[in-house]
Amino acid sequence: MNWIINHIVEIIGTLSGLLFLYLEIKQNKWLWPVGLLTSAMYIYVFFVAKLYADMSLQFYYVFISVYGWVLWSRGDNQNKKELPVTKLNRPLFLMLFVSSMLIYAILSYILVNYTDGAIPYWDAFTTALSIVATWMLARKILEQWLVWVLVNTVSLGLYIYKGLYPTSVLFFFYTVLAVVGYLQWKKDMLSYQAVSGN
Repeated sequence: MNWIINHIVEIIGTLSGLLFLYLEIKQNKWLWPVGLLTSAMYIYVFFVAKLYADMSLQFYYVFISVYGWVLWSRGDNQNKKELPVTKLNRPLFLMLFVSSMLIYAILSYILVNYTDGAIPYWDAFTTALSIVATWMLARKILEQWLVWVLVNTVSLGLYIYKGLYPTSVLFFFYTVLAVVGYLQWKKDMLSYQAVSGN
């Protein structure tokens, strides 16, 4: 019975995750409530799979979904229009890189020393980068898609290894569609800049 429940929850999470990705590419703010549903499903899935950093990441996604909803609903502060896509500048890149490494080091230490995590270093790696990439998504920073390509590729391998096949399908699509998302957002950013003169 638990096997059936586990797979039903995973399939619901997979389907809502695909909807989330579609809405993200379209820059539709309704991605944030869909993200809440996806996170709720994956808290359970990753707990059962003993991927504790990934599970903890889902709690973070719940909070960042509220943050993203507020930012995307508020607009760009100047004229209350939609929050525009922006590029990552060098100082912010360095700050995010250092943040990723610190988060990775802390998560690795905790997972290795205090859990029975199945693959703690890889779990910590994908979680650290996901935390940073989701913050970048909330701010509509174009390069978040490139971080997701890396995270999703590594995650795909991990989920195949753990036998999470519906989730593996989801992350295959995540990887491919992250490239599509990058190209679409870049096109939108250039169009916005041409119209606004920025």
